[in-house]
Amino acid sequence: MRLQALLAHAKRFPELPDDLREARDLGMGRVEECQTALYLWVGIENGRVRIHADAPREAPTVRGFVGFLVEALDGADPAAIEDVPEDLMFKMGLDEVLGPMRSRGLGTVIRRIRRDVARASEGA
Repeated sequence: MRLQALLAHAKRFPELPDDLREARDLGMGRVEECQTALYLWVGIENGRVRIHADAPREAPTVRGFVGFLVEALDGADPAAIEDVPEDLMFKMGLDEVLGPMRSRGLGTVIRRIRRDVARASEGA
């Protein structure tokens, strides 16, 4: 059931805006800790968190988890991001579905979002 939920989020994964597609093609935004070619842009616009991401269609579990994060966190108050647990993958039981190595890799996405929101908040 957890895997089915991830796959559903993978299907709803939002397309990148054109300017970020160009940035991705230049190698910008890459999450180096992930084995999958995952790209992530996090910022704050009008006091709200904005998240854009891109992951290959050939990696549906990665797309699903990142799609879930984008859906859940895009538009959030920056202070709410601090409350997202770094071990969310494990709390959701996804490590059982994806394995510990992939779960740890995807955990870096949460740390990156938290870090980028903190940096953007400092600059605001």
